[in-house]
Amino acid sequence: MATIDESSPHVIVRGDAKGFAQKIDIGPYHIDADEPVSYGGTDSGPSPYDLILGALGACTSMTIGLYARKRSWPVDKITVSLRHSKIHAKDCDDCETKEGRIDRVEMEIHLEGALTDEQRAKLMEVAGKCPIHQTLTHEINIKTRAV
Repeated sequence: MATIDESSPHVIVRGDAKGFAQKIDIGPYHIDADEPVSYGGTDSGPSPYDLILGALGACTSMTIGLYARKRSWPVDKITVSLRHSKIHAKDCDDCETKEGRIDRVEMEIHLEGALTDEQRAKLMEVAGKCPIHQTLTHEINIKTRAV
C-alpha cells in the first residue's frame, strides 16, 4: 500500500464554479492561479501550465546550483527560461508518440560564471536529473477519489 510523504506540504486548492480563479494553499504559502483573459479567466494569477513550468525551472536551477556548490564550481547565476506548447506528434522526430498532439516544453538555461566547457556540459546534463524533470518524464500515477 502506498503511503503519503508527510515531509512534503499538503496542497489545498479552492475555487468556485463562476470562473477559473483558484486559491492554492501549500503549507504556509498562498498562491493565486487563473487563466488569461484570452482563455476566459481574469488573469489574477499564473495558469496551471505556468505553475508547472515554474516548478520545473526552480527544480532545474536548484539541482544545477547544488551540484556546482558541492564541487565548488564558479556558478554566479542560473537563469532558466521555459515555454509550453502543444505540437503535432508527427512533427516531433524524437518522440515515441506519432499520432495526435503532445505537450512540448522548451527550456533554455543560462549559466553565469567562469566555467570550463566541460563543467558547463556536465551542468547541462545534470539539469535533466532534477526530481521534477524526472517526475514529468516518467509514468505518473494519480489516484482521484470523491470525499
